[in-house]
Amino acid sequence: MSVFTRPALVGLPGDRTAAREIASSAVTTLSAVLVLFALLAPDDLDRLTPEAFVRLPVEALLGVAVVLMLREGARRIVTVSAGALLGLLTVVKAIDIGFGLALNRGFDPVFDWGVLGNGVDLLGTSIGRAGAIASFLGLTLLAIGVIVAMALATLRLSRLVAGRRTASTRVIAVLSVIWIMCAVSGAQLAPGQPLASRSAAAFAYEDLRQVRAGIRDRDAFATEVATDAFRDAPASGLLNALRGKDVLFTFIESYGRVAVQDSDIAPKVDAVLDAGTARLKNAGYGSRSAFLTSPTTSAGSWLAHSTLQSGVWVDSQHRYDDFVKTDRFTLSGAFERAGWQTVGVVPAHTEDWPEGKVYGYDRYYDSRTIGYHGPPFSYATMPDQFTLSAFQRAERGKPDRPPLMAEIDLVTSHWPWTPLPRMVDWNAVGDGSIYNPMPSQGKTPDEVFTDPAKVRASYGDSIAYSLNALVSYVETYGDDNLVLVFLGDHQPNPIVAGAGADRDVPISVVTRDKAVLGKIAGWGWQDGLHPDRNAPVSRMDTFRDRFLTTFAR
Repeated sequence: MSVFTRPALVGLPGDRTAAREIASSAVTTLSAVLVLFALLAPDDLDRLTPEAFVRLPVEALLGVAVVLMLREGARRIVTVSAGALLGLLTVVKAIDIGFGLALNRGFDPVFDWGVLGNGVDLLGTSIGRAGAIASFLGLTLLAIGVIVAMALATLRLSRLVAGRRTASTRVIAVLSVIWIMCAVSGAQLAPGQPLASRSAAAFAYEDLRQVRAGIRDRDAFATEVATDAFRDAPASGLLNALRGKDVLFTFIESYGRVAVQDSDIAPKVDAVLDAGTARLKNAGYGSRSAFLTSPTTSAGSWLAHSTLQSGVWVDSQHRYDDFVKTDRFTLSGAFERAGWQTVGVVPAHTEDWPEGKVYGYDRYYDSRTIGYHGPPFSYATMPDQFTLSAFQRAERGKPDRPPLMAEIDLVTSHWPWTPLPRMVDWNAVGDGSIYNPMPSQGKTPDEVFTDPAKVRASYGDSIAYSLNALVSYVETYGDDNLVLVFLGDHQPNPIVAGAGADRDVPISVVTRDKAVLGKIAGWGWQDGLHPDRNAPVSRMDTFRDRFLTTFAR
């Protein structure tokens, strides 16, 4: 027998049991934390505070009561289903927070899924399309993981409750009394954070209500589209006061009230507007300005474009999707019927745009057909000066042509507002290759977005560039027959505009023709390019009818 013997593994089975119990307790605790987080987490980042989680959710009390009443087979089905739904609710809350930060509005669970695709495209301008797709797939897997984890968590907790019926019944009875007392007294640790919580149920109900409202809204919108006093207007009754004029409707991306009023951005932009007013006056032009209330904010430019053109309130993706399937009479349609050549210039488009047929343009230019051979500037496919120069060469510069109506979308001032181009001599614009060195000479989005003040400054610089490009275009290529209407499509996102900002955007009319300005004298718009806080405000969907009525004769 050897002198050396192997020591006995005393206590090993007990150690394993203790380890399993610790791990089981940890998983149970994590499950409870996960479920409570899902029930109590708000869908608004401003309310995501510690106080939000020091509350008693009525949904948990009701859930325990249901578990105690069910047999094992039914309990498993109900708890897994409820957990999956709670996980889905958590994912929607997270998307809601993202929409609030980016778009200053909540997420529509029925009609906004297409917007997520637009978000991938936008992200691709910063990190590349492959990176954007990878990020989207990663977030999708994370969302699925949350739903599965929540289902497993509720299943585990239901087993715990069912295995301790007496204790669970006593605890739930006491907590129910406490919840009722808190609800009756209105006790809360922070404003809007009652101790007796029912936020998860309220959130789910609000989403269901939004779904029902969206479905009903489709019928209401169809009625709005079908009601049109100008649909059958003859050519002889349209736009007679503008005969022979080139009328350009130009949208400046993200040009909102915050750019011209009550912000640290406004002084720089106001100086550009005031100088532009003086420059145009020296060139013989008059101008009038006011505000329009956009149907959208932070993003969704196409909603504003269609609202201005159609005279109906297109404030959601489902309204837009329905609008483009109609034959609604648009501003471009009115000009075409009255004898103008109509043109669409949308440099942001990099793919086919079949929906655009609703506007009936005679000619259409996008990033592929406008002739640009320079670099992109983040999201902006080309500088605004190039867009205006290319339009001039392709359309207004042609001899012996009919009058033009055009919608021109300028995109330099689109998020992320950096890097920015510089103005160059109009004769040097060419095919855009002159801009090749400029992106690398500017700041990258990563450099700017570390500081909110830098973000706002870059936004102001981008608006100033777009305004200077427009004023310079009028000075260089304007004539007695030019009527320029330029406006914003929406306010910038909350990083710049602030939470709860209104949806007002500036609008200006520029022309040498005093008769045209005389026609809009009754609108009460202010002199110059710079509308102040006393400038009149009207909804964007009222513009089409007002414009057609004013210039009918």
